[in-house]
Amino acid sequence: MSAESNEAGGRPGGASDEEASAGSRRDEVDRLVSAWRHERPDLDVSPLEVLSRVTRLARHLDRARRTAFAERGLETWEFDVLSALRRAGTPYQLSPGQLLTQTLVTSGTMTNRIDRLTAKGLVVRGPDPSDRRGVLVRLTDSGREVADAALTSLLKNERELLAALSDQRLGELADLLRELTIQFEYE
Repeated sequence: MSAESNEAGGRPGGASDEEASAGSRRDEVDRLVSAWRHERPDLDVSPLEVLSRVTRLARHLDRARRTAFAERGLETWEFDVLSALRRAGTPYQLSPGQLLTQTLVTSGTMTNRIDRLTAKGLVVRGPDPSDRRGVLVRLTDSGREVADAALTSLLKNERELLAALSDQRLGELADLLRELTIQFEYE
């Protein structure tokens, strides 16, 4: 492969698709990248090799999460709120503002969510002793049990998604993904 074709969308280091995947299994992303390289040799399509796989993994992760939560009678958003409270530690309570920050929803949405979780007996509202006008949302014992069970199911499903990688490779992947995602943390 010439330097020109490498700049025009070939694999880094000048390896062809066939050379790069020789002895390894090819996935659907390999096939679509190869097709794009054939059809648009003028473009560097290498970002697709990473981000198309991330997108596909996100779909599998979404299914795994929905399954884990459904087993406990929860929607994803319910787990988000319950897990934020559970992570807060004893007495498992946060202000609605703190919940907003952790779940990235609007105040109207959070009010609706707290109402629905209260109706299910998973959280209760109470006065904030440090602010007479404030409210704290606290996880009930039932809410804590549901959150813990859902987390256990979620982690089991997520481990299955990552089973093809050794602990060392998982650590390397986590480090690489952190490098990519940290740029979005402070937008």
